[in-house]
Amino acid sequence: MFKFLRNVSREMKKVSWPKGKELTSYTITVISTVAFVAVFFFLIDLGITQILNLL
Repeated sequence: MFKFLRNVSREMKKVSWPKGKELTSYTITVISTVAFVAVFFFLIDLGITQILNLL
């Protein structure tokens, strides 16, 4: 167990972490993508509901 944690710690030191500007850019990209997909599926769901209500 300790060997595993030591190896994890060693590997984490090799990770290239994003800088502040990159992190902000990635965060905005993720949030806008999630919002777009949520609106898209909301509209699809609304359309299907309207079609089913007509039947």
